[in-house]
Amino acid sequence: MENADNTISENHTYAKIFSAKTADQFKERIQHYLLSFQGRDPMRAGQRDVYKALSYALRDVLVEKWIETQKNFYVKKSKRVYYLSLEFLIGRSLGNTLINTGVLNEASKALEQLGYDLEGIREVEEDAGLGNGGLGRLAACFMDSIATLKIPAYGYGIRYEYGLFFQKLINGYQVETPDNWLRFGSPWEFERSSYLFPVHFYGKVYSYLDKNGIYRSEWVDTEDVMAMACDILVPGFNNSHVINMRLWTAKASRELDLNVFNTGDYIHAVQGKVISETISKVLYPSDEIKEGQELRLKQQYFFVAATFQDILRRYKKKNVSFDQFSNQIAVQLNDTHPAIAIPELMRILIDIEGLSWEKAWDISIKTFAYTNHTLMPEALETWPVDLIGRVLPRHLQIIYEINQRFLDQVAQKYPGDIGKMRDMSIIEEGETKRVRMAYLAVIGSHSVNGVAELHTHLLKTKIFQNFHEFYPGKFNNKTNGITPRRWLLKCNPGLADLISKKIGYDWVTNLEELKKLEKFSGDAVFQRKWRAVKLENKKRLCRIINEVCGIKVNPDTMFDVQVKRIHEYKRQLLNALHVISLYQRILNNPDYFFPSRTVIFAGKAAPSYGKAKLIIKLINSIADVINNDPRVGEKLKVVFIPNYNVSLAEKIIPAADLSEQISTAGTEASGTGNMKLALNGALTIGTLDGANIEILEEVGRDNIFIFGLTSEEAEYEKYHKSRTPMSIYEKNCEIKNIVDSIHDGFFSYGDCKLFRPLVDDLMNENDPYLLLLDLESYITCQEKIGLVFRDKKTWTEKSILNVARMGKFSSDRTIREYAKDIWGIKDI
Repeated sequence: MENADNTISENHTYAKIFSAKTADQFKERIQHYLLSFQGRDPMRAGQRDVYKALSYALRDVLVEKWIETQKNFYVKKSKRVYYLSLEFLIGRSLGNTLINTGVLNEASKALEQLGYDLEGIREVEEDAGLGNGGLGRLAACFMDSIATLKIPAYGYGIRYEYGLFFQKLINGYQVETPDNWLRFGSPWEFERSSYLFPVHFYGKVYSYLDKNGIYRSEWVDTEDVMAMACDILVPGFNNSHVINMRLWTAKASRELDLNVFNTGDYIHAVQGKVISETISKVLYPSDEIKEGQELRLKQQYFFVAATFQDILRRYKKKNVSFDQFSNQIAVQLNDTHPAIAIPELMRILIDIEGLSWEKAWDISIKTFAYTNHTLMPEALETWPVDLIGRVLPRHLQIIYEINQRFLDQVAQKYPGDIGKMRDMSIIEEGETKRVRMAYLAVIGSHSVNGVAELHTHLLKTKIFQNFHEFYPGKFNNKTNGITPRRWLLKCNPGLADLISKKIGYDWVTNLEELKKLEKFSGDAVFQRKWRAVKLENKKRLCRIINEVCGIKVNPDTMFDVQVKRIHEYKRQLLNALHVISLYQRILNNPDYFFPSRTVIFAGKAAPSYGKAKLIIKLINSIADVINNDPRVGEKLKVVFIPNYNVSLAEKIIPAADLSEQISTAGTEASGTGNMKLALNGALTIGTLDGANIEILEEVGRDNIFIFGLTSEEAEYEKYHKSRTPMSIYEKNCEIKNIVDSIHDGFFSYGDCKLFRPLVDDLMNENDPYLLLLDLESYITCQEKIGLVFRDKKTWTEKSILNVARMGKFSSDRTIREYAKDIWGIKDI
């Protein structure tokens, strides 16, 4: 069923696109690239050399199919979709390419003939530092589904030289070091130096009347940066369709100021180059300082401006007017980051192409669609008016014009309602005027979608209530999904093989096929095999934990997993409080029995997010105490695995027994980690938040563990406070002891000040995340989980049913809905 190296077995029978590529041919190509591209003796090459050579061999095949795909777009005169995202968290490409092209076994045999192991070669590859969290990972899943469904589309973003950061844990604290993921180069890229576009910043606007008496504007005296295209190819699964992500890298408009150089001022001679190329250096520069804010804005405009020059280059090959623009082009804005694209397209159409405002606006509205990904107010991006006016002066003028024309419509619909106009204005008044980019995206798009049913409901009734009433029918839901190719077939080959031998392989492209597993959920033999796969995955993770963290854990314990970005609303702190409760129960009653548990955390906190970083420190301090207490033994272990990324997720998720999805109800837009874990057989403990609600609907209440306040109850408590943290603290001795242990410095060597900010937040009656209000329910739910886990038959049956009922959560389904309802792509 499963090989020792955890690769897909020889019995794997997926059709192969490139069946002509035999193991011998792969061997020849690998040797060729070792010699010709890398100048290495094949007999002395190292693993990194072989990884690159194999990747080049695969890239050759991909580019042939990509050229065929592009030609087919032109022959069919296909409408093109442009997916604009500041993040594409693609992880590693080698394994995914081998699986999607169906040549994994051939490549594995070729490597064996050369004396190498495929798994060892795969581990050499760096995770691409092109994203941070769920937003970027969703975009990557969408690219896989778009390619698999043969949709004519492109992903556009930035080729960051450095990712967010490489996370180290030193004395329990998160320490950020540079994530230089490109230090060895990437064999998957094609640098397109022929696609080099100028991007303008600063300058001033010159306005005049043209010869026809029409008001015109020209953006002049700008500072220019060049955007160079880098393509990464994305193959569909088991088809010949290959699309590309086009990522932009910043280049100086000139490498060297020779006049300055000749005066001997060598540093200033290259200063312009350094400043220009900073734009694509780092993912999410800190916005705590004004220079960081300006760089973020420049990043957003940089990739948008380059993208639209590329879109227009392609459109003008076959069109001489803009009459068909919105019929041939659909642009999806992945969150607010690319929203500056709306005034950019208007600038192009009006200032450069000479269209009237009315025609340009009609085209723009029909072209753009906007996906909102957050309910957190701080994530609804705003920019100071002064900053936009200085960096992008023409765009600020256009934004003001869009706003004025929109407010005229608001005034017409709501005469005399100044409050309504103020609340709906793109410009937020205050001590510092700001541009509300989410409002710009809503007004400038023909479709606005949320990413889970609850999220969309809250957008309509709270975040964008005025806009929903003003634009009936514009708001819609597209529940997120994940690609089963990476998140089951690739990351969990043992389970994929077991499933496929039982129900066939069609589930890989039609996840609803997993329903066929339901009838085997109670089968004793099938359950035994199911548990065996899980145990092997847990053993693999045990080895990683021991290697990375120096902690030995027992694979027979319950693996209780919370892996995600560290944020107060995601409530890793709530999980930590439960861990303390388990620890105290063990100490207070050595005979207290509950299934032994290994609690696994992973995730990064934003560098400037002090509270989240303090939570990481607390978790590690709790782990340090518990893991070194001989009274606890194997009953309880706590692990924080550093530097969480896609590749690490692919190892943790298949090993999870319990999935922690415990955000405060009404704060998580959707979540996709919940889907990945459930698809790999973990049972969920969660609040009625985000996509948890839809997972509950699909798997059934008996197969998920729900606790805590609903979003309506949470909203009520924030304002009416029927219970306060202090009242709970005073009435519940267990909760009092948990809080006191942190307050009194039990986990900080007697330092009562270290975690005081967290204790103060817990006891604050205005705690927006309602931790103590949900803690009682959470602990009770965890007790129930412990009882169920002891019954292996019942737990395994629930695990199988979770996987069987995850069909809805394929990104293939999500993309079909986008294509049909938003993009106007009919032939799928």
